[in-house]
Amino acid sequence: MTSGSKLNSVRAVLAAALACLVLCLVLAPAAQAADPIFPIASRVGLVPPAGMVVSKGFVGFEDVAKDSAILIAAQPAAAYPEIEKSLATDALKKNGITVDGREEMKFDFGKGTLVVGKQTADKTRYRKWLLNVQTNDLTALVNVQVPEQETAYPDAAIRAALATLAVRATIPDAEKLSLLPFTLGDLAGFHIENVLPGRAVMLIDTPDGVPTNNFDARMFVAAFDGGPTEKDDHGQFARMTFGQIVGIKDVQITMSEPLRIGGQSGFQTTAQAKDMKTGDDIMVAQWLRFGTGGFMQMIGMAKAGVWTTALTRLRAVRDGIQPR
Repeated sequence: MTSGSKLNSVRAVLAAALACLVLCLVLAPAAQAADPIFPIASRVGLVPPAGMVVSKGFVGFEDVAKDSAILIAAQPAAAYPEIEKSLATDALKKNGITVDGREEMKFDFGKGTLVVGKQTADKTRYRKWLLNVQTNDLTALVNVQVPEQETAYPDAAIRAALATLAVRATIPDAEKLSLLPFTLGDLAGFHIENVLPGRAVMLIDTPDGVPTNNFDARMFVAAFDGGPTEKDDHGQFARMTFGQIVGIKDVQITMSEPLRIGGQSGFQTTAQAKDMKTGDDIMVAQWLRFGTGGFMQMIGMAKAGVWTTALTRLRAVRDGIQPR
């Protein structure tokens, strides 16, 4: 090999090594960057500082041993101005928070205000970081508190965590349903419209799949404490709960009788009615399922013209429900 060929070979090796080094430098941050963690059923999340984990008692993260926490809340977008007012220095002072600094923070999805200060609670002096961010469809509020003497979470670590704030477009249905005290074995084609954690779920079926007041069928399922303890009282109790159903008028009961549901005592009531908003003729069914110390209420509604088909699906949902 000539000296020129050797030189060209060395140059080629060096060029390849340099290209590899540049590629590694470019990819390193992406490889090291952690994905935001979203607490269950929260659209807002972030990458918590090392040592903090998702809390089981509130929406956010915590380090119980170090009495440190990050609380996260999602409010309507329209709430942003009012929350900003509550973060004013004088307003915070009334709540025992001394402001040390205030600055703007920008994100890809919006911008907001970060307030840093201190607060004494239960004889403990805390450092506080309050972040209020407005997005297109919600306001994200983050409240961080760390004992003043705690060194595990310095200002730089908290700011780094806040800088990873993220907002996801939707919450997976599985997460929403995990907050209920019962399971739904069969959604029968219905979509989840809303979930009240620990209590209830609203299922909906619309002509175009988009939740509106113009629904073809809808089902409400909830678990409650209490209820009648004697079977003889089930009928009267069913009449009372049916009378409390909102959004219907001109009700005419067509059936009211005991029914075993899921191996437990129950009671079913069906009626013809009109939708209070649209005036449409609808059918309504209420199923009550009684257990020890509580009961479940299941309400199904559908337009009269699709009732036969809807009833089959409503029953499928009803029969697939089991307490956790």
